[in-house]
Amino acid sequence: MHTTGPHAPGMPGEWHRHERTWMAFPPPNDTFGPEGSDTLARARRAWAAVARTIARYEPVTVVAAPDDAAAARAALGIGGDGSGGDAGQAGITVVTAPLDDAWLRDSGPTFVHAADGSVAAVDWVFNGWGAQGWAAWGNDRHLGRFVAGQAGAPVHGSRLVNEGGGFHVDGAGTVLLTETVQLDPGRNPGATREQVEAEIHARLGTDTAIWLPRGLTRDYDEFGTRGHVDIVAAFAGPGTVLVHRQDDPAHPDFEVTRQIRAVLADAVDARGRRLDIIDVPAPAILDAGDGFVDYSYINHYVANGAVILCAFDDPNDAVAADILARAYPGRTVELVDAREIFAFGGGIHCITQQQPAPLREAAE
Repeated sequence: MHTTGPHAPGMPGEWHRHERTWMAFPPPNDTFGPEGSDTLARARRAWAAVARTIARYEPVTVVAAPDDAAAARAALGIGGDGSGGDAGQAGITVVTAPLDDAWLRDSGPTFVHAADGSVAAVDWVFNGWGAQGWAAWGNDRHLGRFVAGQAGAPVHGSRLVNEGGGFHVDGAGTVLLTETVQLDPGRNPGATREQVEAEIHARLGTDTAIWLPRGLTRDYDEFGTRGHVDIVAAFAGPGTVLVHRQDDPAHPDFEVTRQIRAVLADAVDARGRRLDIIDVPAPAILDAGDGFVDYSYINHYVANGAVILCAFDDPNDAVAADILARAYPGRTVELVDAREIFAFGGGIHCITQQQPAPLREAAE
């Protein structure tokens, strides 16, 4: 039977107290560019800005390829004594492992609470977002176990092909999913909703799935994920969901976001409640030079005492910051320019992964 109290086993909401945040340092590859390129330098600056902001609130561990460890420490401002520079008391550390890419939300483990309140890790099968032709995952498919080992967390393996951006939980039994990710023939060929739900619930401690039909339009381009949920909808607490809203009829997501909202309006959570839906308007910009943007404030990260929010030098940055400040009372909203991250294929949530504190420690 599912337990909906604050000490339930399973994946806690992102707002539960963290032990630390995990990230990866962009390696030279087809996405970021070769060693010495301007594109790789821009990516590393953008990732480092996120890490340094989070480190003001909680510890951050960054996984870097062995050959990139020195560059990572320099970009992150880590001193020769291992200190985190101006990151604050929490600080940043670097560990090394072979990497293909730097989207640790997807390639890394999902941390959960065991029945005794300790922390364990779910190691999904990672196959490059559905074995896409442009992706490489020979190294990244091992990151789940590597990060879990570094964290000292026992590993629960899963046969489900999945990524951290493909689901979002409320910490009280409800999980958001999209059909085009979980039922993708490149990920889980022949799988049914019932089969996917059974595995998701077993690993995350949930018992109610809300299925959205799809993700944002741009996510179905050549280099997209085919519909990650964490760019369209995210829980801000049990019973409360933040939803991306595109208000310009010229943008294809105008209809997409209304379809998604309609599904959420008809849904109930694990407690049988209708959801409190909070609309978050999309940035006003429609095109950044290469087609309609998928810029979204939903792809934020909740840290200890803070919300790390994507910024786009857009009039709606302040609007979103105000909405999220009210959705997460008592937390400081930190705006971090995410345009470079989105240019490479994701957002702030996509490059971060939380390791929750054990329940006993979080309660103290």
